[in-house]
Amino acid sequence: MDKISDKYFFSMLSRMKNINRWGLMRNTNDENLSEHSLDTAVIAHILAIIKNKKFNGNIDQERVAVLAIFHDATEVITGDLPTPVKYYNDRIRKAYAEIEENAQKKLLSMLPDYLQDEYKDILCPNEKEAELWKEVKAADKLSALIKCIQEKNMGNNSIKNMNMPEVDYFIKNFLPAYSLTLDEQQ
Repeated sequence: MDKISDKYFFSMLSRMKNINRWGLMRNTNDENLSEHSLDTAVIAHILAIIKNKKFNGNIDQERVAVLAIFHDATEVITGDLPTPVKYYNDRIRKAYAEIEENAQKKLLSMLPDYLQDEYKDILCPNEKEAELWKEVKAADKLSALIKCIQEKNMGNNSIKNMNMPEVDYFIKNFLPAYSLTLDEQQ
């Protein structure tokens, strides 16, 4: 018999739109977790395509997009902890990893039993999909770069130092368009 609490997963995920990002930054336009997740999924998808078409990769582009959609889902429980805080030292990093794991379990418990295995493979990174998660992480960083283009102008080279040709290709071929106005893109 289903429990009422095993029906909360999707309504909980709909709260992604209520989680604001960039709490330590002054923003001209606020960005919420839902918007960020879609941006990351779109970028992860194209990175996988670029890797496959231009760099002889063999990435499941649809799977990468799905993983990216859910990559920050636990933040509906934990909130958006700024990266400099999250990774300040090993003790905080380990504590946050435990918090995130508990949030993953909590989210999974909000699904009926027959769906938990399906979503566990989406919510919980695993070694067998490390290459896919690498693409998601790159897309996540590119999303941040696009949001913080001013940081790039101030010398932030963390994305270029990833040594991923598909990321370099995206930066060279698609990133300049993000500086254009809507009229310039017509």
